[in-house]
Amino acid sequence: MTSVGVVAHAEKQLGGGLAELRKTLAEYGINDPPWHQVPKSKYVSDRVDELVEQGVDLLFVWGGDGTVQRAIDAVVGKPVTLAILPAGTANLLATNLGLPDDLDACVRIGLDGDRRGLDVGKVKGEHFGVMAGAGLDAMMIRAADAGLKDRVGRIAYVWTGAKNVQMDPVEMSIDVDGARWFEGEASCVLVGNVGDVFGGLSVFTDAVPDDGYLDLGVVTADGAWEWARTLGRAVVGDVSASPFVNTTTGRSFEVRLASSMPYQLDGGDRKASKKLKVKVKPAAITVCVPEGASS
Repeated sequence: MTSVGVVAHAEKQLGGGLAELRKTLAEYGINDPPWHQVPKSKYVSDRVDELVEQGVDLLFVWGGDGTVQRAIDAVVGKPVTLAILPAGTANLLATNLGLPDDLDACVRIGLDGDRRGLDVGKVKGEHFGVMAGAGLDAMMIRAADAGLKDRVGRIAYVWTGAKNVQMDPVEMSIDVDGARWFEGEASCVLVGNVGDVFGGLSVFTDAVPDDGYLDLGVVTADGAWEWARTLGRAVVGDVSASPFVNTTTGRSFEVRLASSMPYQLDGGDRKASKKLKVKVKPAAITVCVPEGASS
């Protein structure tokens, strides 16, 4: 028998809020399930661990990509299925999986939808479902996280991106599956598990989150004009055609930077580092998806 639990970022909103979630679950016969609310996503992993120890095997996760990333990190290798309730500012994993912005529909998918095994990436001991990156993208996210994102939403990334495009490129080297693939100056390196890694921008058009591979892109654009050309390509879904973008796929990546830079996981900023090792863990988690979207 399935045991249902809930972990929720209390500051995030979807539909009629957490009160409506309780009511909706009750309509499906799930009354007073094990339930944890947290004020910040950094507390999610510990609460998920507690629910798993209680025997929960279907976990509803209420929040954005940061909340979901912490939940993914906690359930890798465990017999737990994640049901995502996209209540955050950015819900990129949910969007890539075809989950609707509708509370009742997502609860129904969680209880009766298809199950899909997904790959995850791992870097510095943490797992991610959408992306990891260093350079301009991490600087954008770090600046946007200073309260701006909650006030103005996705436009925060546009604002902070415009402020950071003058950032000097960094000397870096990148090995893919043990072989040198890139060496030179770049302003951004991004590893993706899905196609849409920034809201509205399809960066890795051929990415498949259950093929056992991750996609990697390095951007050599320098200055506002070159970045404008690169982002323009991304808007029309053809970023790989940009002369300032190189892409590849692989199972493991090692990025060495000439100077320490912040990096990010699924939109959450992390401390600066000069070295990132990223590898794929195939079929490491199971998520609920709409019927027909399991492959």
